[in-house]
Amino acid sequence: MALVGCTSPEIALMPEAKNVQVRTNNAPLVRNCEWVGEVTGSEGHWYSYLFYPNDVLIQGAINEIKNNAYLTQANTVVLLSPHYFKTSATFVGTAYNCPPKPPQD
Repeated sequence: MALVGCTSPEIALMPEAKNVQVRTNNAPLVRNCEWVGEVTGSEGHWYSYLFYPNDVLIQGAINEIKNNAYLTQANTVVLLSPHYFKTSATFVGTAYNCPPKPPQD
């Protein structure tokens, strides 16, 4: 009997959170934005990491941080340094509510 790794993270992305932007550089991005607070996202446990490849752990952590940003009424997250463990991935970020970009012609 062979064990096959899961290809989907445990944490699903809420449909309402799909437009939350996750960024790694905040200099020009958040100049006109309202700070909302800190948010976190994590995926993986000591007992389940054997079944999930790293990219699935990372996607689950991103899904959770986007969901948490949406729940705080933020539309942008600037990631701080990610924390990778052998058994999980964890992200910490600063959440902002940024004005929508004007339509480009």
